[in-house]
Amino acid sequence: MRRVATGLLLAMAALFLAARALADQHSAWGFVRAFAEAAMVGGLADWFAVTALFRHPLHLPIPHTAIIPRNKDRIGDQLANFLRENFLIPSVVARRMGRMDVAGAAGRWLANPQGAGGGRLARGTSRLAQEVLNALDQDRLGGMVRAMLVTRVRETELSPMLGRALDAAIAEDRHLPIIDHGVRWARGALAANEHLVRAMVHDRAGSILRWTGLDETLATKIVDGLDRLVAEMAEDRDHPLRQKAEEGLRSLARRLQHDPAMRVRVETMKIELLENPAMQDWINGLWEQARLAMLRAARDPEAVLRGKLGEALRQLGATLQDDARLGRTINRFVRRATVGAAADYGDSIVRLVSETVRGWDAGTITMRLEHAVGKDLQFIRINGTLVGGLVGVLIHTVDVAL
Repeated sequence: MRRVATGLLLAMAALFLAARALADQHSAWGFVRAFAEAAMVGGLADWFAVTALFRHPLHLPIPHTAIIPRNKDRIGDQLANFLRENFLIPSVVARRMGRMDVAGAAGRWLANPQGAGGGRLARGTSRLAQEVLNALDQDRLGGMVRAMLVTRVRETELSPMLGRALDAAIAEDRHLPIIDHGVRWARGALAANEHLVRAMVHDRAGSILRWTGLDETLATKIVDGLDRLVAEMAEDRDHPLRQKAEEGLRSLARRLQHDPAMRVRVETMKIELLENPAMQDWINGLWEQARLAMLRAARDPEAVLRGKLGEALRQLGATLQDDARLGRTINRFVRRATVGAAADYGDSIVRLVSETVRGWDAGTITMRLEHAVGKDLQFIRINGTLVGGLVGVLIHTVDVAL
């Protein structure tokens, strides 16, 4: 477009020369000459105006030219203030977010990821995710993930959490399978180690008992009694020993929550476990496993959507569309989170914009703004050339008429 505008100006210069040479042959050439002459003036004037915005015309230090490079810092500040006053004020953000149905949009996309451009969105997101995951420094990021996870676990006191979880499990009878498993384990352990019981009775029995064979009878009675006791515990949920086990679990839950000594013991065990090399190796492997899983999902998102995860996401999408109460809750949460981000980070965003523009050199900001405006700058020159020519014809017409 710059070449078109310049070519049009040169064409007007050529037309002016031709009309001047042929002016004596017909009066119409006077109108052509007036048009071309005024068009050159209009084109040159608008070329000067457009150029003066971004640089010095002909590299001459003419006053009030190169306006944008000279005022780039002020432009950055004004742009930052514009963002702050029109987009990042919490009241403005809240008002605009109030008109957005984020939950509904998310629900429609989850229910039909391939529809309404969702397939293109999924493919674009997939490519972006792959590029990000492949570009990250895996060793450094893995170390950051491990450090963050370990730090979070260190800062979290596990004992009260375990105590409350155990309390909740007992209240809902979810501890019963644990006791049942313990009883079954005890019965299996007794059967597998019956020979040890018999050997213990034999070693501790007197010589008379061994000579008469009563040690074997006594060992059989002990084994049978223990086996019968364990069987009764397995069959009777109200067995006294099971009740004792439940009391022990309730006592453990209370101690985990309220006993300082127990809480210190749990914290000590937690720290020892975190510092164990095997645990550190396991934590290190967590990030790599997660990264590979995310990479597989990113490479083939449709396969993920076809599986159980996809079915769950579609059900979630349907729920978000049908459950108005849930939708209002999610929209309210998103609105509050966005408003909070604007309140907390608005000044930082504004400062980032201002400092970024200030950091650009004059050539960079000139190029970016000129490219952002695009062809319209050259249309100003073209329009100036044509409008100037028409004004020239009008003036020549008035002059001839008078």
